[in-house]
Amino acid sequence: MTESELKLFTRKGLAERNTKTDAVFVIENVVYDVTKFLDDHPGGHEVLLNVAGKDASEDFDDVGHSSDAKDMMKKYIIGELVEEDKVPTKRKEYKWSETDSTTNTESFLSSWKFPVVLGLVMTVLYSYLFG
Repeated sequence: MTESELKLFTRKGLAERNTKTDAVFVIENVVYDVTKFLDDHPGGHEVLLNVAGKDASEDFDDVGHSSDAKDMMKKYIIGELVEEDKVPTKRKEYKWSETDSTTNTESFLSSWKFPVVLGLVMTVLYSYLFG
């Protein structure tokens, strides 16, 4: 489906489309009709019906779908929201880099070093007093 062929929907118009015979939802301002996919969904049809007629963007992101699932959902696109119903999309940003040890502001008492030093001091003290 090309962008010029996409139908436009309102959130109000989609709200009633939440049954097993007409299951539609929105993910990032794109409208999907998953009625034919309900029985094939790996998480069960209840998961999809719980968000039918609503915006499922957050639920979809929280599950962490695979890239294959994201590719597969393209065939269920039936349109997009009208301009006045669109909301800015929120992409979660993940930072995978380690923090630089020179910029670490963690205090000595709340770090892993304190229990290690305390254990060593207690061991030496115990050996001295009772050894």
